[in-house]
Amino acid sequence: MIIDIHTHPTNSVDAAWRHGGTPFTGERLIKLMDGPYMVCGKERRVDYSVVQPPPGNTVWRDGMPTGREGVRHYMAYCREIVHNYPDRLIGCFTYNPRFGVEVGLEELERHVTEDGFKMVKIHSNMHAYRPDRATDWIFPLGEKAGELGIPVLIHTGDPPYSIPSQFYPLIDHCPQTTFIIGHFGIQTGAAYPFDAAWMTKKNANVLVETGWCFQSRIVEFMDLLGPEKMIFGTDSPPNEPGVWIRMLEVLTWDYPQGCNLSEEGLEKVLGNNIAPRLGLSPDAGTQGEVSPSERVGV
Repeated sequence: MIIDIHTHPTNSVDAAWRHGGTPFTGERLIKLMDGPYMVCGKERRVDYSVVQPPPGNTVWRDGMPTGREGVRHYMAYCREIVHNYPDRLIGCFTYNPRFGVEVGLEELERHVTEDGFKMVKIHSNMHAYRPDRATDWIFPLGEKAGELGIPVLIHTGDPPYSIPSQFYPLIDHCPQTTFIIGHFGIQTGAAYPFDAAWMTKKNANVLVETGWCFQSRIVEFMDLLGPEKMIFGTDSPPNEPGVWIRMLEVLTWDYPQGCNLSEEGLEKVLGNNIAPRLGLSPDAGTQGEVSPSERVGV
């Protein structure tokens, strides 16, 4: 099974990325998921994607509602498409404490219990707070995620507020909560892949997402961490899944481009590691190309 834990479908162009063209809708995402993608000589698709709003749309802008209505406004489209495509899309709630900590926690619980959401996202750089200091904002979120049994996806790689080590207090405070270091500590502002790798190595409750990481570093970090600690995510859009699937497939090659990873190990990274944390069986899902009758039109 292939699960992409990090996607941003939208019915409006992201307020921060401002890419050209038409909005990257849920239907466009599913068409992209269908591929097919070649993995070790077999045609595959991305079976599930975890969807969250584009980060720019979760920041208050002039004319946008505040408080609870503001949170429901920026989460509305993801909630809609998760209900429309429950066999392909899994919801991830984006927590912006600037709309209110209690409001955010209540809305997170509502999205999990009523809408079946399975993950929560922190984007401290976009929401402009320092996570190692704003503990009264994020410790309650970590605690609530632990109570609900869902992983926390952490945006990392952007100084000044998304350096991986800034999340040590949160990870230490919530040892029963699973944390995922988003895109391996690499983003537009900087690259902290070694920080992300060692945080993952030294903390039992931490996993790391492979998206954005350099191919040669993925080989190195696979030797350090093993396949059980790494999970597949693309941050799509703007990224295209096939590029990042290929980087993981190369791990099955011999050194130095690969590390002789077994196909079983590759399957762990592609989806089987995260599946139980999303309420899925690691053995479920389609491992071939979807038939034309199953494809979603755009």
